[in-house]
Amino acid sequence: MAEGGDRAEQVPPPRPLDAIDRDILRILQADGRASIRSVADRVHVSRANAYARINRLIDDGVIRGFTARVNHERAGHGASAYITLKIVQNSWRTVREQLQALPGAAHIALVSGDFDVLLLVHTPDNRTLRELVLTRLQSIPEVLSTRTLLVFEETDLDIGPGQISGPPRDSEPTP
Repeated sequence: MAEGGDRAEQVPPPRPLDAIDRDILRILQADGRASIRSVADRVHVSRANAYARINRLIDDGVIRGFTARVNHERAGHGASAYITLKIVQNSWRTVREQLQALPGAAHIALVSGDFDVLLLVHTPDNRTLRELVLTRLQSIPEVLSTRTLLVFEETDLDIGPGQISGPPRDSEPTP
């Protein structure tokens, strides 16, 4: 057994997605509340087939969950920022755990380039954002430096045909 491997985190290799799977993903990305019946009708398969495919996509880790798209300002988080971090080499896992615990952390990415981590946060106001950056982030020993980019306006993009790779399937029913 490989050292440091956690069996719970091991995921089987991904299975290739066919055109029906990609169509199902497009539908669910646009409307995570779509019923099995409407998904089945739109991709021209039986409800049982659509149900089985969605469950397989969940089991395979392709679908990670279903969420609501939130207007953060209307939800009381009027300040948003992307924060870039430079971190100590080989400290990603430790830093990631600490960033996940931050109030308002919405997205964390390990990236390449001039910085190591990109963090998106939503806070009630600039004072709370300032506290988060100057007190919480900069007190993490593995964080060497930060740069804060205030978000003045943001727009969620509607999920379109290009979001899932592969061309859309013809609208012909499958046998």
